[in-house]
Amino acid sequence: MPFAPSSMQVESTAFAPGEAIPRRHSAEGEDLSPALSWKEVPAETRGFAVICHDPDAPLVKESRYGYVHWLLYNLPAGVTSLEEDTTQGTAGINDGNAIGYGGPMPPEGHGTHQYYFWVLALDTLTELPEGLTQSELLEKLEPHILGMSRLVGTYRRD
Repeated sequence: MPFAPSSMQVESTAFAPGEAIPRRHSAEGEDLSPALSWKEVPAETRGFAVICHDPDAPLVKESRYGYVHWLLYNLPAGVTSLEEDTTQGTAGINDGNAIGYGGPMPPEGHGTHQYYFWVLALDTLTELPEGLTQSELLEKLEPHILGMSRLVGTYRRD
């Protein structure tokens, strides 16, 4: 993913930056995507995408490290928040080979993992098909990224 710093800020009512993600948003709980919101987006923004990634996962796939928990795209510029368990946007395929959100669940005994909820501001509103992988999605989005920011939460398996 290219580095496109911006003043955009990402928040959640479910957890504060660097704090624990509640169990209800994990695969051990109800597996619901957390509510997210963002502000101070670049003026030229026409669309958004969201990626949740666990860089601490001991997996290598497609020459990258970590585990993709959520890909959400085709979000218009007017959408600056997502409700818990959102149905907005179009979902990609996560590393659990499922469409949509797959909550945190690090391997047993693996300690606390960090989960990066990235919001990408785009110069276009995308109309991409459901089920893209992270690599496929980034290939389509990279030329259109105006800015990006993230919210990082943690999760430790019970």
